[in-house]
Amino acid sequence: MPSFSLLPGRARDIGGFSVRRTLPSVQHRLIGPFIFWDHMGPVRLEPGHGMDVRPHPHINLATVTYLFEGEIVHKDSLGSNQSIRPGDVNWMTAGRGIVHSERTGAAQRKAGLALHGLQSWVALPTELEETEPTFQHVEGKSLPELAQPGALLRVIAGTAFGETSPVKTLSSMFYVEARLDAGAELALPEEYAERAAYVVEGVVECDAQPVEAGTMAVAEGGGRRVVRAQRDSRVMLLGGAPIGKRHIWWNFVSSSEERLERAKQEWRGGAFPKVPGDDTEFIPLPE
Repeated sequence: MPSFSLLPGRARDIGGFSVRRTLPSVQHRLIGPFIFWDHMGPVRLEPGHGMDVRPHPHINLATVTYLFEGEIVHKDSLGSNQSIRPGDVNWMTAGRGIVHSERTGAAQRKAGLALHGLQSWVALPTELEETEPTFQHVEGKSLPELAQPGALLRVIAGTAFGETSPVKTLSSMFYVEARLDAGAELALPEEYAERAAYVVEGVVECDAQPVEAGTMAVAEGGGRRVVRAQRDSRVMLLGGAPIGKRHIWWNFVSSSEERLERAKQEWRGGAFPKVPGDDTEFIPLPE
């Protein structure tokens, strides 16, 4: 068995433009607690156009948004109204249930949209799936950065390379942005059972396999696993402790299929809370 397996991104449409979706996949449902991975853009839209992800619900997970370019306005049923910009982290813990929207702000819509970033979902530990929903915004200047030969690392969430992000998580995990010079080598953190590297820009090698942008390389087994940049590259490192089996349907994730069914009925019946300031439309339950 090779020391890495490769997961190519698949095109999906959200809010009027295409993303590349890597998780979940047939080969790997989760990497640590990470159960969903979307790469947005890079995309540029003409003035008057923008992203409009209408209000929709989540349960039993946390959404994590991280941008390289552009801006998104996040609103949720807790009353949060927060613009996220490059380098910042929006971490929304859905817990027992939350509703949010993600849109292009008025000023950027007027000027024209440039957007590039990642959105991932993190499954919550079973005993915390029904926790109270929360939202946290952490500015990029608060995230720890460190340098290694040929590499600049930023710890977005969790603990890695001796640094811990101020983002509050509920399980053992790591999420790191790595900017690699051509020829640089970087070993994945060895203290976690499940690990992967996603190439945002550039080309890297994992166990002599070329890994192009838009592809996730998943480390198979423990031990030392190294990513080597063939040229200047931006790579996201992710993983953590196994979280256990999870079911996923639409925007819902849970260890319980019965809980998914209840969430469907609650959204269909209007039992979820509204998003203040964005409550005139919503994404209907897929039928």
